[in-house]
Amino acid sequence: MASLGRYRLDQVLGSGSFATVWRGYDPELDVVVAVKVLADNWSLDADVRARFLAEARLLRRISSDRVVRVHDVGIADDRPYFVMDHVGGGSLADRVGSLEPAEAVRLTVEAAYAVQVLHDAGVVHRDVKPGNLLLDTTDPPRVLVADLGSAKLLADASGYTVTTGTPAYMAPEQAGLDGGFDGRADVYALAVVGYELLGGRRPFDVPAATGTGPGARRDDPSPVAAPRGLPGAVDAVLASGLRLDPTERPADARELADALVRASGDVGPARSGRSWPAWIVVVVAVVLFVVSALVVSRLR
Repeated sequence: MASLGRYRLDQVLGSGSFATVWRGYDPELDVVVAVKVLADNWSLDADVRARFLAEARLLRRISSDRVVRVHDVGIADDRPYFVMDHVGGGSLADRVGSLEPAEAVRLTVEAAYAVQVLHDAGVVHRDVKPGNLLLDTTDPPRVLVADLGSAKLLADASGYTVTTGTPAYMAPEQAGLDGGFDGRADVYALAVVGYELLGGRRPFDVPAATGTGPGARRDDPSPVAAPRGLPGAVDAVLASGLRLDPTERPADARELADALVRASGDVGPARSGRSWPAWIVVVVAVVLFVVSALVVSRLR
C-alpha cells in the first residue's frame, strides 16, 4: 500500500505528463482526499516544481464551492504534493455521450458559472475540458473546476506566452503563441465542452480548431441541439462561443451561461426540481386561500 507523508494512496484517479492524482485517505482527519503528486522525472526541475506549487497556492487562494480546495502541501521523498478535496462524482468526461439534452445543457451552464469564479479572481484556466470539470455527489450534481496547472493571471496573459492546454479545446488565439488571450479563450473551450456533451463528439477536427493552416475552418459546426429536440437558439449560442475572433464570442463565461439559460428555456445551475407554470401557482394559491377561509368560517 503506497503512502506519502501521513496520507495513504489508494487509487490513481488520473495522470498526466507532470503529475498523478490519487484517491487517498487522511487517517488523522478520517477523510477521503485527493492527492496530486509531481512526477518523479520532474521533481528536480526547479521551474516545474515552482509551477506545481503555484497551482496549489492558486487553488487555495480562490475560496469557492465551485473550485476544488487545497488543504495541505508537502514534500516526501523529495516529491512535492498537495492535498485537495475529493470530489466523488467523477468528471464530465465520464458523461460524454450518455446525457439527456437538457442535462447536457444544465451541466454546461454549471461549468461556465464555475469557470466564471476564476475569471472573477483574475485567472484564466487555459485547459478547460471535460476531464478538468468534476462532479459532486449532490442531486443534481454540481460542477467544480479542477487542475489549474495551466492557469495564468489575466494581468500576465497579454504578452508572449508558452502554449499550453489541450489542442481540441484550445482557442485560436491561445494556440497562436502571440499572446493576447483573455477569459474568452476559456469561453471557446466551454463551447467545445457543451457541444461535446450534447453531441457526443467535438465540433471540429483538432487541426481545424485553431483556424490556421490549410484545414482552417470557415463555417459554424453542424447543429447538435436542434436534432435532439432543443431550441435552435442553443446551437446559435454554442456557435457564438466558437467564433475564431474572440471579440465575437460572449465576453466571459457568465455571459455564455446566461445565454444558454435563455436559449434553452428551463435549465440552470443546481436546479433540482420541476418548474411549474405561473398560472398553476396562482390557481393553487387561490384554492388554498378559499379553503383556508372556509375552514375559518366553520370554526367561528
